[in-house]
Amino acid sequence: MFVLLNILLLIYSFTTVLSKFAAEAEAFSLSFFVYYGSVLGLLFIYAIVWQQIIKFLPLTTAYANRAIVVVWGIIWGVVIFKEQINAGKIAGALLVIAGVILFSVADGKEQAQTAKESVLEKKDISEPDNGAGKQEEEE
Repeated sequence: MFVLLNILLLIYSFTTVLSKFAAEAEAFSLSFFVYYGSVLGLLFIYAIVWQQIIKFLPLTTAYANRAIVVVWGIIWGVVIFKEQINAGKIAGALLVIAGVILFSVADGKEQAQTAKESVLEKKDISEPDNGAGKQEEEE
């Protein structure tokens, strides 16, 4: 699910590229409507898939990973729009990536502990009494 989340965020980040193309197009021209229509289509897909992802991932994890869109924005800016990148942008992107990783690792440990506790609780509830209660009642 984590991989699907990051693919979805990549798609979401591309809407900013299409929005910039639309902003550069002549208002109400065919290309203007094509770009904005593409943005709306991608956002529709994003909304549907996002709802499916948060069924399986904690909301805190999903939202923390949205920060990676900043990194994709830098990549799109350099690759598509030939924007300049500097040490500050690189440092910021690395900080975002480190934050997402730290948050995900911490959240993963918390989920593992919660799952372990849940399994132990179910085991305690479902273990048979082995008749020990009956023997005490009969005596």
